[in-house]
Amino acid sequence: MTAGESFGRLDDDDYPAYTMGRAAEMLGTTQGFLRAVGEARLITPLRSEGGHRRYSRYQLRIAARARELVDQGTPIEAACRIVILEDQLEEAQRINAEYRRAAASENPTTAG
Repeated sequence: MTAGESFGRLDDDDYPAYTMGRAAEMLGTTQGFLRAVGEARLITPLRSEGGHRRYSRYQLRIAARARELVDQGTPIEAACRIVILEDQLEEAQRINAEYRRAAASENPTTAG
């Protein structure tokens, strides 16, 4: 899974997508930060019919986490890598939990 695939998805609950200016305003940052995050391949902006960059709520959550790390002094490239790894870990933990639940329901243990 690449960063673009991981963070470029558009889920049903991610509508509406926000313009770059509005997204930057919501994050309390600049459009330049969003461009840098895109260049680091953390998020790939969605495109509207007019070709304008748009960001989903999911992408804003990811960018906000990167912003936290950058504000703590982490270089932007490293912050983006950290956020990607955190996302992959969260996904792996979710899959593991689903597997364990399915295995437990198929093989219930009996006390006795």
